[in-house]
Amino acid sequence: MTTNNSRDHVPHVVIIGGGFGGLAAARELSKAPVRITLVDRNNHHVFQPLLYQVATAGLAPSDITVPIRWRLQNQQNATVLLAEVTAIDPEAKTVQLDVEPNQLRYDFLVVAAGARHAYFGHPEWEAAAPGLKSIEDAHEIRQRFLLAFEHAEMAATEEERAAHLTFVVVGGGPTGVELAGAMSEIARGKLHREFRRSDPRKARVLLIEAGPRLLPSFPEDLASKAKHMLERLHVEVQTGVPVTRVERDAVWVGEQKIAAHTIVWGAGNVASFLGAQVGGTTDRAGRVKVSPDMSVPAHPEIFIVGDLSYVERPDGRPVPAVAPTANQTGAHAAKMIVNTLNNRPRTPFKYFNKGELATIGRSKAIAAFGKIHLSGTLTWLLWLFVHLLYLAGFRNRLSVLIQWGYAYLTFQRGVRLISDTWHPAPVADRTNNVPLQRLNEQ
Repeated sequence: MTTNNSRDHVPHVVIIGGGFGGLAAARELSKAPVRITLVDRNNHHVFQPLLYQVATAGLAPSDITVPIRWRLQNQQNATVLLAEVTAIDPEAKTVQLDVEPNQLRYDFLVVAAGARHAYFGHPEWEAAAPGLKSIEDAHEIRQRFLLAFEHAEMAATEEERAAHLTFVVVGGGPTGVELAGAMSEIARGKLHREFRRSDPRKARVLLIEAGPRLLPSFPEDLASKAKHMLERLHVEVQTGVPVTRVERDAVWVGEQKIAAHTIVWGAGNVASFLGAQVGGTTDRAGRVKVSPDMSVPAHPEIFIVGDLSYVERPDGRPVPAVAPTANQTGAHAAKMIVNTLNNRPRTPFKYFNKGELATIGRSKAIAAFGKIHLSGTLTWLLWLFVHLLYLAGFRNRLSVLIQWGYAYLTFQRGVRLISDTWHPAPVADRTNNVPLQRLNEQ
């Protein structure tokens, strides 16, 4: 590949996405002789491993987010644009935006657009069962979760109350496991002191996994321990059964109908639509199959990183779609851009597995570091330390540490706020048409 290295031309690197992969690429290029334009439809970077804690009222959105501009404020070769990329033209080397300037030309392109939840051909399920990929998703789930207890308090029948106090989490990966554990722990905590007509301790939390076991990326012994920990938290775990239908007030597991008003989806991912526009081959999930150096085979000036990329390990398995992978692939893509500018050969990406961690409620966690498998309270403390270490910003670290300390000492969540940005169905509709006045009389 040839690039314009004339003295009056500074190579332009466009980065799509301000997540882990995009930011890692931008920061790796901080001293490179390039100008960078990072485009994201949000002005903030989200620490996704802790999104589930926002969804379960443990943390506030501001605790796990930082402005992208703040992250790059000292990097003079980087510009941030708040815009959405609508199209990529790899032949013309242009990116289309939904705002002015409508078009960006690039010499190198790093696509870190990530993935969204997949509903396996049933996009209509999303309205009833939101996934967890963004702050907006976490806010929506928190609203539904907290409102469920309020609706149960106003329910006219025990049947309706039970439906409001039934929470179904679809998908037995780390997100599903952590969500289910946190939901059950909250419901069976001190909430019962605050309600008079319903008992949150009677809540059912179900975790549904279509595969044969939970946490397929973890060793089997740790997955088994995680299941045991969940069951001790009174989570009903069902494996080997697919979800066949989802509606606003029910979910079908195989042929079984479960009445539930709060359903959360964590069963799969589908890559950004931009993956289909870069001139490469994609897998069933829309991930782009990249060259060993993370570039698109037909367009070596385009790099695909993070959840949007399909990278195989030496044993043929794809690298996991987790934050460390995004960081590593983003940094590697940036290094390959520098190598190209300096006429040095590109090198293949080598994934370094830093281990896997998952927490299952208070004082419980599992970890796998190669052949070393850990579980229990010390592992939970390790989980806390690692997540604080990688969280961006001292203020965020301090705030999260305080929130965790408060929750540990008081057994309560500090961010149980229901805002007016999500409006439930009218009271009459969600209580079997019993007017609110009648509830007040009971």
